[in-house]
Amino acid sequence: MVALSVNVTMFSTLRFFEGFSLAGVFLTLYVTRIEISQPNQRFMITMAASFIAMAGQLLTPGLAALCRNWQILQAIIICPFTFMIPYWCVFPESLRWLLATHQLQAAKDLLLDFAHKHRLELEDDVKEFLSELDKEPKVKPQKTFIVKLKSTRILWKHILVLCVTSLAGFGIHNCFAKSLMDHEGETLSNFYTHYYIMELIGILSCVVMCFLVGLIGRRGTLLVFTILTALASLLQLGLISNLVKYLQQPFSLVFSIVGLFSSHSMGNLSIFLCAELTPTVIRGGGLGLVLASAGFGQLTAPIMELHNQKGYFLHHIIFACCTVICIICILLLPESKGQNLPDTMEEGDTYPRHPLIPARRAEQPLLSNTELKRYSGLAPHPTPEQTEEVPTANGTSPT
Repeated sequence: MVALSVNVTMFSTLRFFEGFSLAGVFLTLYVTRIEISQPNQRFMITMAASFIAMAGQLLTPGLAALCRNWQILQAIIICPFTFMIPYWCVFPESLRWLLATHQLQAAKDLLLDFAHKHRLELEDDVKEFLSELDKEPKVKPQKTFIVKLKSTRILWKHILVLCVTSLAGFGIHNCFAKSLMDHEGETLSNFYTHYYIMELIGILSCVVMCFLVGLIGRRGTLLVFTILTALASLLQLGLISNLVKYLQQPFSLVFSIVGLFSSHSMGNLSIFLCAELTPTVIRGGGLGLVLASAGFGQLTAPIMELHNQKGYFLHHIIFACCTVICIICILLLPESKGQNLPDTMEEGDTYPRHPLIPARRAEQPLLSNTELKRYSGLAPHPTPEQTEEVPTANGTSPT
């Protein structure tokens, strides 16, 4: 018994460090993709990485069926990560982060090393930039920790809103998944059917999200999916119980699919928007807070399993209320589409927030400024010698 207890403890510890390391890899790759991309390419590159990840999830059940042993499956999945061991010495540091933290010499060495390895001729503007780096006084690198977020005026509110949005999105996603499973086993009781339906819904939501982000921007798309999630959850909670028995099952299935579709996009778009709004000096920390909130929302699934589904309805109500609150809070977020990434805390705290619906262009007045002054009595009356024909908005008129 003692040996068994020691083995279980060691296994749990190893699983913890494995999950901790994978979370760090995901966070690092996400931040790196954001910082090396152009403003008009950031979202598409992120979505391409998401599609690759979902393709791997589609292949995982088939791989598990071939292995028939979780130890073999674990080894096959972990082996490719060994190629990432020399990642820190092969892949360069983020140039944006080096400049934001005033590590000017390291930034200059990185640029020169990149040009030397790829045999590139430096352009005039790059040479001028390097000469400006030499003129800058040598200062100690100014690394900023996430605790500095509390001294900001607006930035901490943006990250708090996105933390709540990701928490609600991933938390209510589990509630819709449980309702889709149908606890009595009448529909979708097969594991593979349920798994592939959820993955296909995720892929479809990403495709629609790509289209909507290009059309109405990040904030507008997040608002649309949050409204859909709130409507699906409230209708499922409030109307299903009032329907007759033969209508409850199809309506519950429809609302569950719509909720899975919208909550998946709601959670992922919250993470992406946080990566764009958080300054470079604390981008990793800010994104880590939102990812931690998303992970806490995903923890509700095993919690419901431990309580034998007794708290499922209460979980759904709590996350539905959070989703309704998020609809109001999203209106306070700025739009990051086409904007440069903020580098310092000051830039992140003064990020411009444009109205959700842009104002209409002002119409051209029927009267020119000269006519308005004359008709209002502000302009002096000219003498007959000064009278001449001048063009106006409605034709010609004497001054």
